[in-house]
Amino acid sequence: MVALEGGMETPEEVAVMRQLLERGWSRRRIATELGISRHTVSRYLALGEWQPYSTANRASQLDGHREWLQQQFEQHHGNAEVVRQELLKQKGIRVSQRTVERAVQPWREALRQSAQATVRYETRPGKQLQADFGELWVPIGGVRTKMHFCVLTLGYSRRQLIRVYRQQQQRHWLQALEEAFRFWGGVPEQVLVDNARALITLNNPRTGELVVNPTFAAFARHWGFTAKACWPHRPQTKGKDERGVGYVKRSGLAGHRFDTWGQMESHLEWWNREIADVRIHGTTGEQPLLRFQRAEAGALLALNGKPSYLAEQEFCRRVAKDCCVQVEGNWYSVPAALVRQNVMVQIRDQQVLIRQGGRIVARHSRQAANHRIRQVIAGHWAGPDCPTHLIRDGRATASSWFWCGRGGRSIRVNQGCFCRRWTPRLGMQGSRFCRGIGIQASSVLPA
Repeated sequence: MVALEGGMETPEEVAVMRQLLERGWSRRRIATELGISRHTVSRYLALGEWQPYSTANRASQLDGHREWLQQQFEQHHGNAEVVRQELLKQKGIRVSQRTVERAVQPWREALRQSAQATVRYETRPGKQLQADFGELWVPIGGVRTKMHFCVLTLGYSRRQLIRVYRQQQQRHWLQALEEAFRFWGGVPEQVLVDNARALITLNNPRTGELVVNPTFAAFARHWGFTAKACWPHRPQTKGKDERGVGYVKRSGLAGHRFDTWGQMESHLEWWNREIADVRIHGTTGEQPLLRFQRAEAGALLALNGKPSYLAEQEFCRRVAKDCCVQVEGNWYSVPAALVRQNVMVQIRDQQVLIRQGGRIVARHSRQAANHRIRQVIAGHWAGPDCPTHLIRDGRATASSWFWCGRGGRSIRVNQGCFCRRWTPRLGMQGSRFCRGIGIQASSVLPA
């Protein structure tokens, strides 16, 4: 038999060669017709039939190291270059990276498939809650508006709660979770979140190191659940909620237009109650509401009248140059001697208590969040650069105000009057001081 060399043709092409030869075609004409060399035609016709191409079996430097190569390949997650380095370091064998890549090719596809394979993780009733944020541009009042929505999903029943916000901050995570606990009448054993910086400081699943944000950790202790985080860059580990976010986008919000933000919130409340809660879930084959009522409602940890964590908080703040600390989008004063120092802020019973060294240095009434109110107690600005007398004598005729505390009550100080009377006394320094007050002045009120 003639040895097969050169390019390999298909069995159909070899059959065509034989048919054309039987019709009297020359080998040169057959080669021209098929676009191959006439020597190739001669070799195949001499063989009489198609033969598979076979390469010469050459000895390789990697022979005898197949098991070791596979173990290293899996250990280094398919990195052929690292395997090549280990081959030189441990075995003293110097080969190219391409040689290693050819050797590990049979295992690469298996590694890729194992990385994609996911085992569905089902939890018992009351075991886990998955929380995640999504975002979407929605027409509201004729304006294309970006909204952030939090989807909270119980792992067993797949019952959901949806809350929408204009931003995605830590307080929004905590607020949504608290509302979910109140809505369902209980707390699950675990809350699984993604690796948002507002919640998770460090997550290294390979070493088992998980550092939870101190505020989120205190929130978890308050409500009695264990905080968990999914694997970084692997959203399948909280797939129930990932699917929930997509479901809200596709079914709850897609194609809708709203006149106001409140109308959008009302629509989502209706959609969650009338559509999402009573649909037949594709995985469980049951309605989430019925599954929740039958098995999960009683398995949640009881609330027992526990107060809101957001109503009682404690955290650290640094005093700014204007003798104030920022809390919930408002500013509260402390004595001028504490400028640039760290203080502890405690929110309790609708009061803002500010401590330094274990001693209460300021006590304020709590203002509504994000109203940019500046609440100043008379005496806190006492010193060479502090307009205490202006707080006492503040009278207003214009429309721009900030709020100050005096003797346990709040008074309004006119911003324009404040700046006109104080700037000439301190020159440029007073101008900067007053401008800072003006920038952070409170809401506009009628005289």
